[in-house]
Amino acid sequence: MTLDPILLIGGAGIVGRHAARFLRETYPELPLLIGGRDLTRAQQAAAGIGNAEGVAVDLSAQDLGLGARPVSAIAIFFTDTTTAALQFAQRRGVPYLSVSPAMIEIGPDIAAYMHRPNAAPIVLGTEWLVGATTIPTLEFAKTFRRIDTLRIGALIDEQDEGGPASFDDLERQTQALPAVQARRNGAWVWRSGDDLETRFRAADGTMLQATGLSPHDVFGLATVTGASNVEFNLAIGVSSSRRRGESMSTEIIIELEGEDQAAQPLRSRHAVTHPEGQMPLTGLGVALLLERLVGLDGKPATPPGLYFPYQLLDPAVYFERFEQAGGQVVELDVR
Repeated sequence: MTLDPILLIGGAGIVGRHAARFLRETYPELPLLIGGRDLTRAQQAAAGIGNAEGVAVDLSAQDLGLGARPVSAIAIFFTDTTTAALQFAQRRGVPYLSVSPAMIEIGPDIAAYMHRPNAAPIVLGTEWLVGATTIPTLEFAKTFRRIDTLRIGALIDEQDEGGPASFDDLERQTQALPAVQARRNGAWVWRSGDDLETRFRAADGTMLQATGLSPHDVFGLATVTGASNVEFNLAIGVSSSRRRGESMSTEIIIELEGEDQAAQPLRSRHAVTHPEGQMPLTGLGVALLLERLVGLDGKPATPPGLYFPYQLLDPAVYFERFEQAGGQVVELDVR
């Protein structure tokens, strides 16, 4: 299958390099454009990937500074406050994936889609680790007849490496926003002040101080499962693996409460982990989405529409690649 290059804007960053590596491992001949404001850095990153070219991207230019150069899809790894990349994708009719804007920041993206809904597929990819939370949660949910409560606890090890863009995103979403959303007793509420502060247990049972967050997972999972109570909390500290004397890791704790298929009370608790932290799983999700969007997997390319990642990714394919990439899912004690 011959494709025009996929453009990774911010592809020289940590997540971008992971995404490029996963694409390169699976599709050695796939051409990539590593785009960034710093041409030298983009070229250096491209040289390390192979069959890739570093290009300067100008978000103030209608053509992004690329002229008539063709692309088959665009992924952007930071918040583009100009929506220039999205508008470029719509004009070209190519898929667009962003993994940075919070739910309260996607108004410009939604407006762009509503005015040109048939131009291209647009993926609102700011789920926690781009599918590593939603896809496992929806698989665990299949055991339940009804889900009453769905709680997600994400743990970032304080030694986990992140680039400037991801640090800016996290700081903006945890400090600059005075409130986050959750679902309680079937109604959407704003958590603020003391209500943001909470605790959850890590994979090894250690109780962690956490704060509320509302990535796209909260809204998607509440809609799909119908759970009356849904919340997401984030802790930054020491991961369970590092407490055991091993290297740091990332953890996602998924807790469900409700009824099983026989209408009996049921609770489940799982941990999704990766021994190299949050960035590899984020990069994997981006790579799998780009693969699906342009039809690299041999299936028809994704039609125009507005999507969350879990709506596009096949769970069986995701888990296979997740395990190949070093991810693990562990069932935990529900005590």
